[in-house]
Amino acid sequence: MQAGRVHEIVQPEVERPQPVAPSGEDALPSASLLKLSGAVKDEISRLAQNLFLPPQGPRCVVFCGTESGSGCTWMCAHVADVLATQGRGSVCIVDCNLHSPDLHQQFGQENHHGLSDALLGSNSIRGYAHRLSQNLWILSCGSAAEVGLTMVGSDRMRSRLAELRMAFDYVLIDAPPLKACNDAVILGGLSDGVVLTLKANSSRRETAKKAVQELAAANVRTLGAVLNQRTFPIPQALYKHL
Repeated sequence: MQAGRVHEIVQPEVERPQPVAPSGEDALPSASLLKLSGAVKDEISRLAQNLFLPPQGPRCVVFCGTESGSGCTWMCAHVADVLATQGRGSVCIVDCNLHSPDLHQQFGQENHHGLSDALLGSNSIRGYAHRLSQNLWILSCGSAAEVGLTMVGSDRMRSRLAELRMAFDYVLIDAPPLKACNDAVILGGLSDGVVLTLKANSSRRETAKKAVQELAAANVRTLGAVLNQRTFPIPQALYKHL
């Protein structure tokens, strides 16, 4: 994603997909799992390409909103889905929003085995991830979210994220909003950077500016921002950091 670029995306109302139940690797779908209208899909595709596909582009990225209701989980899920269909490598999407996990519902999956279990267990990280399509895996929040909350900044989280980097070509992390806690800042420091999701006509300018400053103070790279739904004025000072 180029500096100074704010992507504008209209998030449509979509039905929850039915659970994916392949009978074998050959039965796994290779096409997009989440259905979108043409214009929205094109914009999501451009976002995925601008962010991940340039030479030396980031491979592990945190998506977070400045506040709840920004559509961050929806955005993270759709970017991962589109990226996986482009055939550039394996993609794992991770639910690190242990406060309010919802990522599994975007794909019609159960949340019974995932990140929090991996933080407590010793099996390979792939053993906790569920394969959704030829190139897409999901690591849901898991069954031990309350315990996982205490381990976000731990060495165990660091080692598990490092293992995810080794196991998959791209890792997309859905994190809680910055206003709720500092998990996104911590996770941003363990990744290649953060993409902010802003909700038009809802996210306040000063809140967005403060979020960028908070990330910079923690030496976390802000890779860009996604303006979800309609356009609203972004201050010039914020553009300089995006």
